[in-house]
Amino acid sequence: PGACFSRVRPSPLQNPRLVAMSLPALALLGLEAPAGGGEAAEAEAALYFSGNRLLAGSEPAAHCYCGHQFGSFAGQLGDGAAMYLGEVLGPRGERWEMQLKGAGLTPFSRQADGRKVLRSSIREFLCSEAMFHLGIPTTRAGTCVTSDSKVVRDVFYDGNPKSERCTVVLRIASTFIRFGSFEIFKPTDEYTGRKGPSVNRNDIRIQMLDYVISTFYPEIQEAYSDNSIQRNAAFFKEITKRTARLVAEWQCVGFCHGVLNTDNMSIVGLTIDYGPFGFMDRYDPEHICNGSDNTGRYAYNKQPEICKWNLGKLAEALVPELPLEISELILEEEYDAEFEKHYLQKMRKKLGLIQLELEEDSKLVSELLETMHLTGGDFTNIFYLLSSFSVDSDPSKLEDFLVKLTSQCASVEELKVAFKPQMDPRQLSMMLMLAQSNPQLFALIGTKANINKELERIEQFSKLQQLTAADLLSRNNRHWKEWLEKYRVRLQKEIESVSGADAWNTDRVKVMNSNNPKYILRNYIAQNAIEAAENGDFSEVRNVLKLLENPFQDAEVFGEVKEDAEEEGATATAAACAQETRSRLPYCSKPPLWASELCVT
Repeated sequence: PGACFSRVRPSPLQNPRLVAMSLPALALLGLEAPAGGGEAAEAEAALYFSGNRLLAGSEPAAHCYCGHQFGSFAGQLGDGAAMYLGEVLGPRGERWEMQLKGAGLTPFSRQADGRKVLRSSIREFLCSEAMFHLGIPTTRAGTCVTSDSKVVRDVFYDGNPKSERCTVVLRIASTFIRFGSFEIFKPTDEYTGRKGPSVNRNDIRIQMLDYVISTFYPEIQEAYSDNSIQRNAAFFKEITKRTARLVAEWQCVGFCHGVLNTDNMSIVGLTIDYGPFGFMDRYDPEHICNGSDNTGRYAYNKQPEICKWNLGKLAEALVPELPLEISELILEEEYDAEFEKHYLQKMRKKLGLIQLELEEDSKLVSELLETMHLTGGDFTNIFYLLSSFSVDSDPSKLEDFLVKLTSQCASVEELKVAFKPQMDPRQLSMMLMLAQSNPQLFALIGTKANINKELERIEQFSKLQQLTAADLLSRNNRHWKEWLEKYRVRLQKEIESVSGADAWNTDRVKVMNSNNPKYILRNYIAQNAIEAAENGDFSEVRNVLKLLENPFQDAEVFGEVKEDAEEEGATATAAACAQETRSRLPYCSKPPLWASELCVT
């Protein structure tokens, strides 16, 4: 009670060693790798960023917060595995918080051990940096350090535990304060009966608001220094708009967060807490990246509305310092409008619509996504290809382009994997009987939506048994021809509004290539890097990091060099043969069939 943090100490690790470091992230702190200092610099980074030695002036602390998890108030949560080390004033005068994730027990660890393993740490490290280089607001990752200390984890919660290496990520952000930080004051929740540890401590809420607004929103503090309600309303309006823009950015690169609880929402509008995230491969609006999200609460298409719901919970947590009637009005007036505006602006850039802003553009975008959905198109690669679409109506050029486009659509085999029924037929028939005979009991163990989805899957799967590759190709060609004609007409309107078509086309391609990444952190790419690292070879993590630092067109040269090097047999000896063959696939490929079996919980 009455605490925003608890003082802690990192628990030492055995033989810490560096997996990888991000020099652009470390530069924020004024750190750089010394010339020729390879091994010594790595050893020093491993010593400090494992938590084995504290930086001078460091006062480690674990943050206390609450949260709504999967829609229900969970009470006190807090940093169960992360430790704030302190704040650094960077070379450009910016303040950066440093945090070690996986540094050991804290008072908020509950039944856990305060440790993270190589798998999850590599994913968080790589994705933090990938998101930054995609231009999406995010916390950063400076280093990933592993060790010989081991913990036991049941990876898929299926009774098959295994021993894994303790690993620590250095996270960097202006602040790690979250929506849930303000929920420590929450009175007893009417649904769960839980409450925050600091009910009735409005003095602390005022202190936290003063700190957050004066430190991270100084212009708002300055403009409303004599009226706290107006100041708090301006702050809530700004975090509402930032959150709306953030989710719009996610939707435009096919990023799914996976666990959008209120404790995983940043008070300054950053992507925070990378767990079972995933970049969507085959476009599916209902894509669920988190294997333990059984109801699909955090599916790709639900992210915008969930973040709005979370802002509603933040609004409740700010009462009485911001009355609910004010914040609810702000949320209704600002969120959807800001999301739609930012989403459409970004989509126009992705489609190269750089001259005109027409009302019909929104329909063109939704028809493109519908076509992608119908053809099982790869979200990233289809957008990337569109910059090479030729506006002139030469039939041979169109045919060539269609070949490229349809090669990025799902094959019959891939569709069979995607629509494979997930329930035992006997279980399904029992559930259907139960839904009719005992709806109350059915409501406890299943949902109508889940059953309907399974029936839909069965229907699709049986249709696929009759579908030939030639039929699928001809169907895909038909769908894409229809949409490309609409796209060509829209691009024609752009040309008519400019004086020089060639200069316009050069600009269009440039804008598209800086908004449509060629490389994203696909699950299979992360998995290859993880498997190599688990075998003691960190080179793949480092290669992938380099690739993700240049996700757009200019990374192509690196990709080709990397693939040539692989052809020359420069694969690490520690990686098993399976990894060698797996990593041969160019990083910009749509995923191999085995990738669909990957499950991240």
